Amino acid sequence: MMPLAIPIGVCALAVLVLAIDLVPGTGPRRGAAALAAAGLAALFVATWFVPSGVALSGAFENDAFTVYVQRIVLGAGVLAATGMIDHAERLFPRRHGEYLLLLLASTCGMTLLPGAKELITLIVAFELMGVPLYAMAALHKGTTIGNEGAVKLYVAGAVSAAITAYGLSFVIGATGETMFSVVRPGEGPMIVLGALLMLAGMAYKLGAVPFHGWVPDTYQGAPAPFVAFLSVAPKAAGLAGMARLLWEAFPRTADRWTPILLALAILSMAIGNALAIPQSNARRLLAYSGIGHMGLLLLALLMGRGSGLEAMVFYLATYVAANMGAFLVAEAVEADGGGEIAHFNGLARRNPGLGLALLLFLLSLGGIPFVAGFWGKMVLFRNAWLAGYTWFVLAGALVTVVGLFYYLRLGRAVYIEAPTNTAPVATGGAMRTAIVLAVLVTVGMGVFPTPFIEAAAAAGVAVGR
Repeated sequence: MMPLAIPIGVCALAVLVLAIDLVPGTGPRRGAAALAAAGLAALFVATWFVPSGVALSGAFENDAFTVYVQRIVLGAGVLAATGMIDHAERLFPRRHGEYLLLLLASTCGMTLLPGAKELITLIVAFELMGVPLYAMAALHKGTTIGNEGAVKLYVAGAVSAAITAYGLSFVIGATGETMFSVVRPGEGPMIVLGALLMLAGMAYKLGAVPFHGWVPDTYQGAPAPFVAFLSVAPKAAGLAGMARLLWEAFPRTADRWTPILLALAILSMAIGNALAIPQSNARRLLAYSGIGHMGLLLLALLMGRGSGLEAMVFYLATYVAANMGAFLVAEAVEADGGGEIAHFNGLARRNPGLGLALLLFLLSLGGIPFVAGFWGKMVLFRNAWLAGYTWFVLAGALVTVVGLFYYLRLGRAVYIEAPTNTAPVATGGAMRTAIVLAVLVTVGMGVFPTPFIEAAAAAGVAVGR
């Protein structure tokens, strides 16, 4: 069971947090949130010491790919647990424990997904990741946009689960097996149909076009620290699970699902970036931006084992800190006055630290040099160019230019526009800590990218062996 040490550790941490929350008392439970963040940080460090190998009779494998994605997910969990402390104390002080239990349960599923080598394990991990997210999205009770976003996420998740399970039934019916290694040689119309249905079901949870309808409303209405987590961690784990499924279970049918994956990627890039331009709400802008980034990630997944998956996991690592950090800054501004872009006017004068942090996050998301996102796009474009995807590099460059337009529109509000309110923007200690951590990762990966790229290269070749 040692290869399963990280998922087991997350599960044990969830039980501990639940036990603490059951202790009678009143008032906020900051200690439980601090324990959750510290526990996830400890598990992040523990990933360097967990041995490689298989568990559950080969249904789970802990290899370089699994470990890399687990580190991304655990890092996102640390930021989410830390960033929610002040938010929860302000808006739902008696429900710290509920939020943390749901967060940790979802994280447990995410740490299982990248190592799943069997269909039932993959589906169970996918749903363990997804079901807690529905409840977390609804923690802002009584707001119309919050209720609408939560319902849309739930409906999308239910449809996703139904379609994925339906596809699973075709594969099992055609092969009589669930292990990837046994399904892999299979061909035929039932296996192709099953693979396509499972791909569509997973695309719902990833928010790829045309399955993206829930994304902007959920991102706008749900608690901001949760949205920061939702915007990155499920994508990382979901893409990892999809990579295992497509390149280990269905590589022989790649000629059937490759055009569909390509269409999803192109639509996500084009529509996500186009719809981000007219947005006046910062969260909705970042939501459509995330859909555009999903297009780039799907194209990296399409490139396959080795350079493609190397680019995918490294891009995810650079994307996590910048995107979460941007949402956390948006939470601080929203708590002070509102979430429209106009509320960011003069932020650099009202709180220079927040203004600088947001600028760094936006530059990273836009792919400007010497922050993490630049290297993420550089590795992705380089690998695509070497693989012969010249058209992909040109399309990606165009998307990057479009992205810079709306990112710098928000940056302009922060540094150039006159503030409508000159009072300083206050932030709690926990929120400041989370934002500083995100800045350190964003800048650190920009200045010292080599170790992360080398680890991503090792992860990329681990899939499909």
